[in-house]
Amino acid sequence: MEEIIISTLQRTMIAGTPLLLATTGEIICERSGILNLGVEGVMSVGAVVAFIITMTTGQPWLGVLAAMVAGMTISIIHAFASITLRANQVVSGLALTMIGLGLSGMLGKPYVGRPLAIKMNDFAIPYLSNIPYIGKIFFFQSPFFYLAIFLALASWFILERTRLGIQIRATGENPKAAEAQGVNVFSIRYFSVIIGGGFSALAGAHLSISYSKSWIEGMTAGRGWIAIALTIFALWNPGRAIWAAFLFGGIFVVQYLMQPLGISPNFLSMMPYIATLLILLLISLKDPKKLNAPAMLAAPYNRTER
Repeated sequence: MEEIIISTLQRTMIAGTPLLLATTGEIICERSGILNLGVEGVMSVGAVVAFIITMTTGQPWLGVLAAMVAGMTISIIHAFASITLRANQVVSGLALTMIGLGLSGMLGKPYVGRPLAIKMNDFAIPYLSNIPYIGKIFFFQSPFFYLAIFLALASWFILERTRLGIQIRATGENPKAAEAQGVNVFSIRYFSVIIGGGFSALAGAHLSISYSKSWIEGMTAGRGWIAIALTIFALWNPGRAIWAAFLFGGIFVVQYLMQPLGISPNFLSMMPYIATLLILLLISLKDPKKLNAPAMLAAPYNRTER
């Protein structure tokens, strides 16, 4: 029984890792006032680029770096449309998702069904991994897991305790006041969108070169949309996103544990998305003032308007 519990919790950490990476990136993006619905597409691009580069070079970390560059590059499309052109951010984000999914499908088509000879192996932290029970759960994981925790905590610290974080939050709350204080609103928003894209691409890279050793079209399986919901669930706080992401990671794992009970696999595969809808429904019932949402989220900024 203990082995089953430990194994379940280990898989929960694995399943929650890409959700945490993508959610952290989306939080940074939205705290600057930009809504990015293109997370799913950016994750897919990151996954296929990481897989191709890793297979070609045999270097997983080079694949990770290439995935981040690709994710940040494609995110510039959304940044340019929503910040410079002041286009509708919902439409721009959806377009980014379609572009990302289509591009990844085209690039990855020759690689479907080809196993990866080398992947990102799990890493045991010396001494800590020998701690009974929790050692195997928290300290014998993929490097992506440690990276996701570090980036979430670092993002919380930067947003809440540094000058850069204040500038990001100010551009999402009151860009006119921020600009009056000498903050370059456009630069901060571009920076936030691009960094968010890099985080989402990292999430995709985890799926293709750590979570599995293959590439299949649609392997993101809606995780990008769940990350957007988790951003609201975490109240735009990277610290809260940690437990929120692993909670949903547990829901992903539970669906596989329940299959031997004779429950329809189709119903079980719906569980993470049903949970997402329920959480969004519950959040919608709360007082908007308590949600901590950026005041100017999804609102285009025109510095010539007064």
